[in-house]
Amino acid sequence: MNHITHVIALESRLRHCTNVITLGVRPDFSDYSEEETSLIINCKRVYYPSSFYADMFAAMGKKIFPSVHTYRFAQDKIKQTALFKLLKIPHPATRIFYGKKSREKILSCFNFPFIGKIPRGSALGRGVFLIHNQKELEAYCCLTKVIYIQEYLPIDRDIRAVIIGDRIVHAYWRINPPGEFRSNVAFGAAISFDNIPEKALELALDTARRCGWNDVGIDICECDNRYYVLEANMKYGKAGFEKAGIDYSRLMEAMICNGEI
Repeated sequence: MNHITHVIALESRLRHCTNVITLGVRPDFSDYSEEETSLIINCKRVYYPSSFYADMFAAMGKKIFPSVHTYRFAQDKIKQTALFKLLKIPHPATRIFYGKKSREKILSCFNFPFIGKIPRGSALGRGVFLIHNQKELEAYCCLTKVIYIQEYLPIDRDIRAVIIGDRIVHAYWRINPPGEFRSNVAFGAAISFDNIPEKALELALDTARRCGWNDVGIDICECDNRYYVLEANMKYGKAGFEKAGIDYSRLMEAMICNGEI
């Protein structure tokens, strides 16, 4: 029997890595061939198993990357906020409101302006709204059954720190474009690598470690001389890597070869 182990991934994140075999995600496991099934079973670790398979592999004791916790909190602002509160990680004042009667309490908890977010499934700054008045609040409430309200911090930039494995591999400022309250690159934010505060990076790394996330972009902002974790992005973009001249695929190849992930 051939005991050579291969580096196996299911999702396409590592498809350009020369030392990885990417099999694709097939929700019906019987759709994998006998050879592919053997590769999955015999590999030391399954990379990017998908949210569908992450819990299953973790349950059977198969090592995976990213961690199962990374998958469990992906694109779920409600769960992230609850975890930040439990761990006492600095986070803007946030409340979740369920049902019409609960919504009536919003203005007793927050003063205009404040932020409203689509709490699950949104990314790249989409589903984030700066709400100035009752009309805008009603328009936002029509978009989601679960109301996620967060205090507005008057900032013009934030820091994206990307943690892979157990270290920060990349960090940069995202500077809001004129007239835009969001700092997402997808909305025209500028990228800068100048004078990134060490305290912000320490907070990002500490947050990832305490939350059990090992492949994540942590967004940090500074307001009134305090640092806050805004949210975690498990499906972060590559624009910052490209701007810094970092070849993401070569980086991942090296981290796999070095046993870092």
